[in-house]
Amino acid sequence: MIEPRFDPVQPGVKGTTVELRHLRYFVAVAEELHFRRAAERLYVAQPAVSEQVRKLEAELGVRLFNRTTRGVTLTGAGRALLDQARRVLHQAEVAQLAARNADERSTLQLRIGYTSVSLPGSVPRALQQLTSAAPSVEVTLETGRTTGLTQSLREGWLDAVVAELPAPANGLRATTLGSEHLVAALPVRDDRALEPALRLEQLAPERLVVLPRAVSPALYDAVVSMCRQAGSSPALLETAEPTIESVLLAVASRGVPALLPSSVRERYAAPGVRLVDVVGTEPAFESAVLTRPDNDNLAVARFLRTLARASEHRRHEAPAPALLAAA
Repeated sequence: MIEPRFDPVQPGVKGTTVELRHLRYFVAVAEELHFRRAAERLYVAQPAVSEQVRKLEAELGVRLFNRTTRGVTLTGAGRALLDQARRVLHQAEVAQLAARNADERSTLQLRIGYTSVSLPGSVPRALQQLTSAAPSVEVTLETGRTTGLTQSLREGWLDAVVAELPAPANGLRATTLGSEHLVAALPVRDDRALEPALRLEQLAPERLVVLPRAVSPALYDAVVSMCRQAGSSPALLETAEPTIESVLLAVASRGVPALLPSSVRERYAAPGVRLVDVVGTEPAFESAVLTRPDNDNLAVARFLRTLARASEHRRHEAPAPALLAAA
């Protein structure tokens, strides 16, 4: 195998290149001042050491060692090269270690994007189990809009995206997490907030607070479609901020209801707002984890396995702790 080469600064020598192997052999002989002991230290035959040192001297055009019957000593050029050679070898080791560490860190990083709309409880449960079983996995979470997150996934900035389907997932692998029904977010002063459940016809609002469609096309389209099927066409009041917190705050402060995914129960608590199940409707959408088919990140594979187990047993587990709390 040909090792990397470097260009030492040598006055009067142009186009000189030296292999790291030459420097390792030279340093071993310079420190041992004995070719046989240097060969033993390097676990090679003595002729190989002598040959590499001769090549180095020929490459540099100087004599590095005085060889006599009484022993081996460094020449002036050899002493000058020794300190520099040690520095070069040290820097090479540092560079190799940095490369290996960077590769290991990239393998152990898990960068997950998710929309503010839907984060099923199985996801935080799976992340808890994963980080408990594999503390070396570093998890980072990023929220955003569906289209932006999927683009970041394709470009390699994210390892996985939790999103609502349908989504722009062409070419991506989708691992479904289950269906999401809707709940009505009502101000506590609304009499309907006392009901255990509501049909959409009972809600029949004139106005609804919604997130902008760009945040989650799946949720926005589901709300419009279900209202139309229930014979209602409310005015849609889009929030300025693309977050569930802004929706809940608008419900509490403006007295206008909203329709949200049922998983909101597990992640948010908002004073002045009560979440009531909406019955008699089909699921609004499916949630899924999107990943790249060619992703060989071991942390991603382990996350998906853990997520499958968490999803399978989600009915028998306690609710997942909230990752976010509404102000």
